[in-house]
Amino acid sequence: MTQPPDRVPARTVLRLAAPALPVLAAEPLYLLIDTAVVGRLGAVPLAGLAVAGVMFAQVTSQLNFLSYGTTARVSRLHGAGRRGDAVAEGVQATWLALAVGLLVLVVGQLVARPVAAAIGNGGAIADAAVSWLRVALFGAPLVLVTLAGNGWMRGVQDTARPLRFVLAGNGLSALACPLLVHGVGGWAGLGLVGSAVANVVGQSVGASLFLGALVRAARADAVALRPAPAVLRSQLGLGRDLMARSLAFQACFLSAAAVATRFGAATAAAHQIVLQLWFFQALVLDAVAIAAQSLVGAALGSPERGAERARALAGQVTRYGIVLGVGFGMLFAALSGVLPPVFTPDPEVLAAVPVPWWFFVAMQPVAGVVFALDGVLLGAGDAAYLRTSTLAAAVVGFLPLIWASLAWGWGLAGIWAGLTAFMLIRLVAVGLRARSDGWAVTGAVRPAG
Repeated sequence: MTQPPDRVPARTVLRLAAPALPVLAAEPLYLLIDTAVVGRLGAVPLAGLAVAGVMFAQVTSQLNFLSYGTTARVSRLHGAGRRGDAVAEGVQATWLALAVGLLVLVVGQLVARPVAAAIGNGGAIADAAVSWLRVALFGAPLVLVTLAGNGWMRGVQDTARPLRFVLAGNGLSALACPLLVHGVGGWAGLGLVGSAVANVVGQSVGASLFLGALVRAARADAVALRPAPAVLRSQLGLGRDLMARSLAFQACFLSAAAVATRFGAATAAAHQIVLQLWFFQALVLDAVAIAAQSLVGAALGSPERGAERARALAGQVTRYGIVLGVGFGMLFAALSGVLPPVFTPDPEVLAAVPVPWWFFVAMQPVAGVVFALDGVLLGAGDAAYLRTSTLAAAVVGFLPLIWASLAWGWGLAGIWAGLTAFMLIRLVAVGLRARSDGWAVTGAVRPAG
């Protein structure tokens, strides 16, 4: 059977998506190991890690434009056959990562104490959080270099080497963490601070591998390694839109957590269980979205029928998203009585789980389409539309239902109805955009605006 001319072979999508999945999963899995190691120190160090971890996570969540935005720009140049310019984008993204990372390091050291005191309610927990954060912040420039490295390498459709680089860094951190925290032989270890040191050690390895790959690629294509202010300004423009979009997500999920805690520990725990499963399945859907970013950007950068190929790809990955979403929905429906007890034996928590669980199950097909089309529009560099539509979905759908659930006592039903409204509004927004011609702008560089 002959394949339609604009259709990308499924194995090509899989080749890009399969290595991206473990890269996305590496950090959450390492955090689970880190939590288990620190948990043996007692409740206060573990609570301190939780507070500091939330603060440090803002580095990657709010600055992920260094990855997604770079992929969008590089993939177009790659599709246009401009390999040297594609690598040059990676060079400038790395300079931006270093500059922003140093700023995060300095500002973070200044605000670590007051912010940790506010979140951790002062006292021993805040002290523990600050001790971890002051060391971990030295890894901020390294984390951002890794994000930029992932971005440009995905843009040239190389997802295999980033997998090796990320696993090397996280693997070393996982091995070093128990030794540095609890010691070895006659050495007592560094306690909680050892966890932060292990983080920085692993981040140093990962960032060094990405930097080495970038320098070799720049030399091979005779690309200058000095900063280019004009390119940096363009990258920051795209980054502004993606950061605003990330802030909408943060506002929603932080509001949901804050409201859930107002209904008691069992409600908060049930919300946390289902939300972590939501984040987990998002990793798989994000892997497909990353493949879509790279392929769509390359198609739009190509001089030959770029818009037609990009639209065909949009339809193709949307179908993949539907299949994955329906599959996830069926899987989690079947596991409704089996999986929650894995997380807790508490009968009160287990009694609260079914309310968010069935919202979660019902949203899987919606999430499959939304994540796929997010990847398409990110690959097209359509960040301004994604920013506006995500903010609108948060303001119109999620946040009103979240806070109404607190005011009228709707509990988890109101919280997860808010998340469902958020996803449905985003589904309509990205679906309408994908059907229009506004996103499929061809050329090696997407025009501003």
